[in-house]
Parts: sequence; C-alpha cells; structure tokens
Amino acid sequence: MPAVSYRIIAIDGPAASGKSSVARALAARLGFVYVNSGAFYRAITWSLLQRGIDPNDHAAIAQMIGATQIGCDLKENQSRVHIGGVDPVDHLRDDPVNRAVSAVSAVPEVRKIVTEKMRSYAQLHNLVVEGRDIGSVVFPETPFKFYIDASPEVRTRRRAAEGQRDEIATRDRVDSSRRASPLVRAAEAHVIDSSNLTIDGVVGEIVAQLKRKGLHEV
Repeated sequence: MPAVSYRIIAIDGPAASGKSSVARALAARLGFVYVNSGAFYRAITWSLLQRGIDPNDHAAIAQMIGATQIGCDLKENQSRVHIGGVDPVDHLRDDPVNRAVSAVSAVPEVRKIVTEKMRSYAQLHNLVVEGRDIGSVVFPETPFKFYIDASPEVRTRRRAAEGQRDEIATRDRVDSSRRASPLVRAAEAHVIDSSNLTIDGVVGEIVAQLKRKGLHEV
C-alpha cells in the first residue's frame, strides 16, 4: 500500500458488534474522517442486484466492477459512495442487500477496488475506518488497531432492534471462511467486548488505549 502521513485508526469486528456506531462516534470526537467499509460493499451489492446479477456469479460481478464507475467523497466528514453517479444510501440496509452482501464482498475484485478507495482517503485525511479486514489487510501498518466483539445473543438482539433480518451465524461463517480477506483479528489489535458497554463506554476505552499507544492529542 502507498505510504501515508495521516493517522489511521482501524476498527474491525463481526456484524452487529457495535463497531459502526463506535467508529462514527470516535471519529466525531477526534475530528477524524469516518470511513464505513461496509457501505462500499453494500453499494456495490445494491447496484448488481439492480442489474439482475446473481450475487453468487463471481465472473459476472468481476465484469461489472471493471465496467462501473465507483466514486467516493465526503459528506459531514463521513465517507459516501456513488455507483454510476447514483448515491444508494437509502437502500444499503434493504433486505436483499443484507442477504447478498457477504457473498459479494467475498469476490476478490470487489475487495480490491474497495481497498483502493479506502486507501485513497488516507492520502488526504486522518481516518477512523471500520470493517472486517481493516487492520489485517487494508491498513496493516497502522499501530492503532481495535477489534470489537459481542456475544452472539447480544448481536442478534441488536440486529433485530435495527429492523434487520440477516442471520448473524450465517454472516459470521461466510465472512470468516472466505478466501479473500476473511474476518480475522489482527494479532496486535486491542479487543473490546461491547456486550455490556455503551457506545460512549467503548469509545472511552479506545481513547485511553490511543493515548497509551502515543496518540496524545486525543
């Protein structure tokens, strides 16, 4: 990956662990740009479903990615994704997208383009980036790595409270077993169990760890 002079905070974890809410709150507290890697994969998934492409047809997905304009910008200091000039933000949590996103995100060509887009932000901004392979693959050199988890029961309740109906166990199995950048905990990542913590509680623990790791201005 290209060298960057900006600071990157990587937050990984499984679905419904709370990492998105924590990353967003942490970025706001620090004045960093918040990058949601899942939004990229969901936007791509929504686009291919709109085109009638089977989410399990890796060859068709790879062809689509190569022929599709994928743009990224910022809105209120948060990453935004445009597919063919369209911002699909209102559809990123649609049930069809929930069901298909793990399969789509397993396609190497998809992961390659999303990684490139996320790294492009790092050329211009301090970032809080959340996902499943941020500390292990996208920004392996950052010293600021965190892995947020929660019990399966808590994660299932959180998903249901959001009105989402994707199956946590299935997501975990697909995300952890895919060949391209599987969900893993980077060896040097600080692990936080969010099962019994508030968002502010997790953010506070991260800030304390950042100070210990040398990010003294937080």
